[in-house]
Amino acid sequence: MNKRIAGVMVSCLVAAMMAVPGYAALQVGAAAPDFTATASQAGKDFTFSLKQALAKGPVVVYFYPAAYTGGCDLEAHTFATEKDKFSAAGATIIGVSADSIARLNQFSSDPKYCAGKFAVASDPDGKIATQYDLKMMPPQKGVTDVEGKPVTHGFFPRTTFVIDREGKVVSTFSSKEDHLTPDQHVKRSLAIVQQMHSGKAP
Repeated sequence: MNKRIAGVMVSCLVAAMMAVPGYAALQVGAAAPDFTATASQAGKDFTFSLKQALAKGPVVVYFYPAAYTGGCDLEAHTFATEKDKFSAAGATIIGVSADSIARLNQFSSDPKYCAGKFAVASDPDGKIATQYDLKMMPPQKGVTDVEGKPVTHGFFPRTTFVIDREGKVVSTFSSKEDHLTPDQHVKRSLAIVQQMHSGKAP
């Protein structure tokens, strides 16, 4: 199976998942649930703490279906490209998927995707996603990534949360509800943290 077909398959799968009734995410104004998770940056795993990250400034927590799939690869690449702008606004980026940490060690260091610029966390059981009111779609048979390898874990709906340093959700958006492409998640979250940095309300 070539990369184009694999990407289309995963895109269709994600679209079907987002059509499931009852989709809802944690709303603006809610307290963002604190979490720790095994994460990877530049190929090295560590324990990510939301509380510790918030002590430095706002945090962008973005949930995505799977590493090495079309939309998720574009999203990761765009976050990596814009990372310096997020840093200038004092913001931390953390991606969350159900991928294994071994898989994320590769993805986080891959120069075509995360490029070692930001961390991605493993949430294999969907515990973090559940805290954020996101439902994980069960693993699907026959799904492969852009490298032709089987994707055996569940999928989270593509959803982004911007959290201020007090731990409050100041913005949340999803591909389904807001009709956003993966790279638009990056652009929108960047605009919000830049507004916050300048002292303007997002």
